[in-house]
Amino acid sequence: MSERVTMPALGESVTEGTVTRWLKNVGDTVEVDEPLLEVSTDKVDTEIPSPVAGTLQEILAEEDDTIEVGADLAVIGDGDAPASSGDDSAGESEDEQAEESEESESEEKSEDEAPAEESSDDTQAEPAPSESSDEADESQSAPAAQESDGDGGDGTTVSMPALGESVTEGTISRWLKAEGDEVEVDEPLLEVSTDKVDTEIPSPVAGTLTKILVEEDQTVEVGADLAVVGGSGGGSAPKEEAKPEPKEEPKAEEPKEEAEPEPKAEAKPEPKEEPKPEPKEQAPKQESPPTSSGSSDAAAYVTPLVRKLAGDNDIDLAQVEGTGIGGRIRKQDVLDAAKAKNQPQEAAPAAQEAPAASAPAAPSGGNAVPAGLESSVPQSKRGTREPMSRLRKVIAKRMVESLQVSAQLTTVVEVDMTKVSRVRDAAKAEFQRREGTKLSFLPFIALATAEALKAHPGVNASVEDEEIVYHKDENLSIAVDTEGGLITPVVKNAGDLNIAGLARAIADVADRTRNKKITPDDLAGGTFTITNTGSRGALFDTPILNQPQVGMLGTGSIVRRPVVVNSEDGGETIAIRSMMYLAMSYDHRIVDGADAARFLGTIKARLEEGNFEA
Repeated sequence: MSERVTMPALGESVTEGTVTRWLKNVGDTVEVDEPLLEVSTDKVDTEIPSPVAGTLQEILAEEDDTIEVGADLAVIGDGDAPASSGDDSAGESEDEQAEESEESESEEKSEDEAPAEESSDDTQAEPAPSESSDEADESQSAPAAQESDGDGGDGTTVSMPALGESVTEGTISRWLKAEGDEVEVDEPLLEVSTDKVDTEIPSPVAGTLTKILVEEDQTVEVGADLAVVGGSGGGSAPKEEAKPEPKEEPKAEEPKEEAEPEPKAEAKPEPKEEPKPEPKEQAPKQESPPTSSGSSDAAAYVTPLVRKLAGDNDIDLAQVEGTGIGGRIRKQDVLDAAKAKNQPQEAAPAAQEAPAASAPAAPSGGNAVPAGLESSVPQSKRGTREPMSRLRKVIAKRMVESLQVSAQLTTVVEVDMTKVSRVRDAAKAEFQRREGTKLSFLPFIALATAEALKAHPGVNASVEDEEIVYHKDENLSIAVDTEGGLITPVVKNAGDLNIAGLARAIADVADRTRNKKITPDDLAGGTFTITNTGSRGALFDTPILNQPQVGMLGTGSIVRRPVVVNSEDGGETIAIRSMMYLAMSYDHRIVDGADAARFLGTIKARLEEGNFEA
């Protein structure tokens, strides 16, 4: 029995995919759901699992081939693979011969270079002081080259992937690894910004990052080379290739004598003698701060912005625990350290009852900002200028285009959230225990909005040329505040979800957006947007429409204050209520003011009735 593996549908409107790498060879045994190959589409890179267990009998699509959805990729069956097993064994014998020749070469070198190796035996036995040793570089480059023999000895090139439909280029925002760093398969190498999403690019293979080909802030096209993992790399290739080439010692010694006055030649003999005393000098340094070695390594790779921010706030980076990839220290880590350092200073003015007395102390402290209201732009930016990030350019362009394309107007209503607040307070502890996420006010508002969109399809619409498209699904775009700017991932089919489903979905897309795990598919297809500006204390704002949508709801801060309410006997009383403003911006070309008011009135009535116990 045999089973054919076909190209699956990997996303909405995806019709084909490119085979980027086979993870199994002909003759290999695979289990059910074990990854067979990697496929790249115009929306996502992913692995294709095996639908059955068996032996990979035949590969029908080679790497770099573009295959339509539904086309055959491979054949999996019982028993051994036909014919190809001999080729594999031949390949193995060639590898064994190559390894034997390398071993014999290394033995010849060891006999000729016995005096030199005796002086470096101690350094090889102790990995700690190998940072500046050229011999250590040789020993590290040799296994890297062996690992990349399958790639012709030149390593594996990491290219700019297609990160979304119509995305043709991306900007390198930050390298997470430096040349010489070891990386694992799928470990993030760098961060890339496009006009649709900010994301991390993982390493396709394990090995050493030997060469970075594109610097930060550079924009490159999809498919362009970004880096080389394994092999000889680029910048360090001449040194690594020149050393193993001469097999006879006399020839290798002549250039060393000629190059003695040069710093490169002097650096070669010095590390052979230096590694012995280095461990003795490093030992007391490690004893004095026993916990700083790991953090100091992470601090060595911080960006200039983080280093300057640490200097401005008098923060020792060696004492900061990084939360980035591999323990790297990020801007937020320094801000948190500065906040923790200044908490005792901020507590005194906060405890004072007279606000006038604490006001003059703010300029001298420099950090008298309430928790949660810190600026996304650090104080170190004062008096400087920098180019816009790619995401900021896209946001700026789209905001201006939105105002030019549509006639925008904003209507505001006031909503009594007292009953919702009571339901939430009674259920939030049990809800978090059961669902694993916090119960905020946003899922209640999202549910009321989705129901109102069903009742008012004219708001759940978009404009295409001279046509109005009335959408059949309620796909809510949720504005998420990130370090790079505002991004609006989409909760699909929100009209089919209950409070728990909406809470989970909103938490999921928000978390993946902030951690740069969001995909282009998650950002497409929104029909109406909600932006929660009240989370930072704003009463209301006038949102700019997320084109081509015709409506956007801004939720203000929920404030307890005295209001006039109608009593059951028809009288009026003053009571303390939890009040909130809802501001809706809409495209006045197709949504009239009366339609917007009716839509907001529907949301208001649903929230004020407070019937969410289920």
